Amino acid sequence: MPSDRKINSTAACMAFMLEGCEMKKVRSNSRMYNRYFLLDPDMHWLRWEPSKKDSEKAKLEIKSIKEVRLGKKTPVLRSNGLSDQFPDECAFSIIYGDNYESLDLVASTADIVSTWVMGLRYLVSYGRHPVDMAEPSQPSLRTSWIGSVFELADMEKGGHIDLFRATQIIKGLNPGMKESRIELKFKELQKAKDQYGEAINLDTFVEAYCELCTRPEIFFLLVQFSSNKEYLDSKDLMLFVEVEQGVEGVTEEMCRDIVQKFEPSAKGRERGYLSIDGFTHYLLSSECHIFDPQHKKVCQDMTQPLSHYYINSSHNASLLDDHFWGSSDISSYIRALRMGCRSIEVIVWDGPDNEPVVYVGSSVASQLAFSKVLDIINQYAFESSEYPLILCLVTHCCIPQQRVMVQHLKKILGDKLYAEPPNKEENYLPSPEKLKGKILLKSKKLPPSCTDSEGDVTDEEEGLEMSRRVGADEKDQLNGLGCKRLRLCRELSDLVCLCKSVQFRDFELSKREQKYWEICSFNEVDANRFANEFPEEFVCYNKRFISRVYPTSMRIDSSNMNPQDFWKCGCQIVAMNYQTPGLMMDLNLGWFRQNGNCGYVLRPAIMREEVSYFSANARDSLPGVSAQLLHIKVISGQNLPKPRGSAAKGDVVEPYIYVEIHGIPADCAEQRTKTVSQNGDNPIFDESFEFQINLPELAVLRFVVLDDDYIGDEFIGQYTIPFECLQPGYRHVPLQSLTGEFLPNTTLFVHVAITNRRGGGKAHKRGLSVKKGRKAREYTTTKTTGIKVVDELFRASTQPLREATDLRENVQNAMVSFKELCGLTPAANMKQCILTVSTWLMNSERSLKVIVDLSETYPTMEAQGLVPELLRKVLNAYDMMIQTSKTLIESADVVYSKLTQAQRAGLDFHEDLHRIGAKEGLKGRKLQKAMESYAWNITVLKGQADLLKHAKSEALDTLRQIHCAAQSCGLSKNGASENTDEDRCNSPVIHF
Repeated sequence: MPSDRKINSTAACMAFMLEGCEMKKVRSNSRMYNRYFLLDPDMHWLRWEPSKKDSEKAKLEIKSIKEVRLGKKTPVLRSNGLSDQFPDECAFSIIYGDNYESLDLVASTADIVSTWVMGLRYLVSYGRHPVDMAEPSQPSLRTSWIGSVFELADMEKGGHIDLFRATQIIKGLNPGMKESRIELKFKELQKAKDQYGEAINLDTFVEAYCELCTRPEIFFLLVQFSSNKEYLDSKDLMLFVEVEQGVEGVTEEMCRDIVQKFEPSAKGRERGYLSIDGFTHYLLSSECHIFDPQHKKVCQDMTQPLSHYYINSSHNASLLDDHFWGSSDISSYIRALRMGCRSIEVIVWDGPDNEPVVYVGSSVASQLAFSKVLDIINQYAFESSEYPLILCLVTHCCIPQQRVMVQHLKKILGDKLYAEPPNKEENYLPSPEKLKGKILLKSKKLPPSCTDSEGDVTDEEEGLEMSRRVGADEKDQLNGLGCKRLRLCRELSDLVCLCKSVQFRDFELSKREQKYWEICSFNEVDANRFANEFPEEFVCYNKRFISRVYPTSMRIDSSNMNPQDFWKCGCQIVAMNYQTPGLMMDLNLGWFRQNGNCGYVLRPAIMREEVSYFSANARDSLPGVSAQLLHIKVISGQNLPKPRGSAAKGDVVEPYIYVEIHGIPADCAEQRTKTVSQNGDNPIFDESFEFQINLPELAVLRFVVLDDDYIGDEFIGQYTIPFECLQPGYRHVPLQSLTGEFLPNTTLFVHVAITNRRGGGKAHKRGLSVKKGRKAREYTTTKTTGIKVVDELFRASTQPLREATDLRENVQNAMVSFKELCGLTPAANMKQCILTVSTWLMNSERSLKVIVDLSETYPTMEAQGLVPELLRKVLNAYDMMIQTSKTLIESADVVYSKLTQAQRAGLDFHEDLHRIGAKEGLKGRKLQKAMESYAWNITVLKGQADLLKHAKSEALDTLRQIHCAAQSCGLSKNGASENTDEDRCNSPVIHF
């Protein structure tokens, strides 16, 4: 298709199809032939040439078409010999005839495919008669509305407005559009009509608006769902919102509200119609944002111990720039606190006139008064979050100035300062809920053996790093580690209650001696070493204790470490340089959005439960965690700006997009789109990607838009979102600048589907459990511990583990088969399947009728009359899906009970396992291995039980979707028009 050709109406589709183009015709033997395809002038036939067949046979009657499928969704196009030769977006199939045969085609571009699919679907829906290609006698909703806008602007009533005014009106209706582009379009149209000058008439204005403001990809969507030509009525919209967007409980009234809110034309609002402009406004609105609005407020359990959460943390919050040259500024604290930071660092030094001061490294010239910093912290501590703030005090003051620090802390922070000593009967820290509105001091504390008013403590954490920077060299040796001695006064020591800073020695010693209120800080180099050499031990350590990871002193430019490297180990506090933008800060800020940006995110259950197995370096699926498949289609970009600082002339960008997954090592992946070299500010990508996510609760998705035409900093924009916050369906992604500001009117348009999804902390109504069956089924098994009595117990659970896997996978495989026979991908939902089957039947010339009997618990689907082979296969696949679902629903509770009983019996050994193992002669590494295998087995039993329980709820949800979808498609016994909203999903029998 010519690059300047815009398909923005069905008439443009027809014109293109009448002209015709070359495509490849694929035969069942997988051979491809170049043919020229075109639509007959009477629009009754599709023809192709040259052909060995008689020209009368090389044609297809439009009225025989049952369905037009986008992508590789027939057995011919899925065949191994072809599937990798061309992208999914360049293929489509025409299903036709009473036997549902397929004509499989491959085009050179996705644009050509979209045009043919849109045009053919339009003809199938409305084209049992020729479409009037001339100007319609009645203006459309859209042209009437644009005409009224023009008339309001034409104050002189002279039939024209000036170029500047016309440009401003269109820019006002589409704020992101460049004025130069609008002006150029007006001049092009005028030149084509031999009109010159500054005066723009009504016809030119309407034509320019329609060409500039119609997004072909959205128009394509509208035609798919519209039953009323070029607009959606409330029933069409209901089908779109329910079937495509995955929204539950949609009513016609809700859809009428959408029309009232987004339709620009008064006539459209009055009639309840959503035109292409209203539909575009709706898809761009917050209602179709990729970020799930449930996560905009606190939505996780906040009553778990503090150590069970990731905590948003700032390192050297006072700095404006890097460590070496950066100056300290009070506004940096305000910014960090407003961004949801819940752990903030204050480095205090001796100041003039006995007043302590705050600064970092060599930024002595821009020191801040300690009292001033506390004032700001007091003022902004709970502005963005009511949950506790951890104040990390790094003290380098003499005793007199420490006492001044105590006075300021008590006077300024007052009741906000947490002062209760830890309860020694407890094993875990209090919850964020219990600590609301409190500021906790994390600092050194005098040992219990010290009874004097002051004493020595080791300053082995950041204090040592700071001393190195300013040239101090007074060190002692403690356990082989360099550390500085610090004199500490009792008053300051007594203010530290729940977050006592201690030095980490090793995991075994910590397990025996560390108190739950003691916190260790790790230099990122040490933390990385532990993550790589002792991944299981590090995860276990963080189940009970809080660990803080801070950047190495080598990062003098204040660059950031990757927080995911430490989150995967369960490290709660990963201190970030907020002043340094880039990928790492994007990950941090994106991650903490998922719980109302309150600064706390609940860690995955597998990393919190006392007995569970998880390795930070897992490079495969995890025991008891269902892997998810994330399907992302990057459709288009809107109003992409040039990279900041670009010196290239003109406004042209040549964008491409990286889609990245960040998480555990098994999940880290990235894929990129092609570069779009024409129409770069509004590019069409139309590329699909698939990612396997093994630990969804720790995965983050990031879109990065770059300019291929720019040498140097090619960054255009990015958006980072936790996997758990993704909404399925057609969504817009708002793009952010390098420093985090949202770029006005700059978005990506994507389609998201998630299959085989398991929710984390909330019930997910969207997304069905779907996984392609393997040739040889793999069963999750328990491991041998070497402790006889324990192994006998776990061996007894082998059969229920196999049963659980069979129940789940039989349903998953049956569902995939049904979807594929419907011409859909495994990512489709059940509503889309029912809609597809009903479309076939409505387009059938035969008197075919399919009855879905909803009076039974498990709805049956039966055909009446002569049934073609494909439909018979679909009915058989549906029966298999219902039968496997029934078996799962009716057997799940018994198998679930066996698994949970085995898990509980296994947990009874937990306290004595070490002793029993030693008694059986296990010691050293063998005993450690036995403990790991035991934890693995408990994790497998709990995980498989949870997966089975979730699979049952999804199977029940599938039945409910079948009930609702059949009626939503207007296919009930007496016709949809006779059903009220209350009748929906309640009617006993549905006829297709």
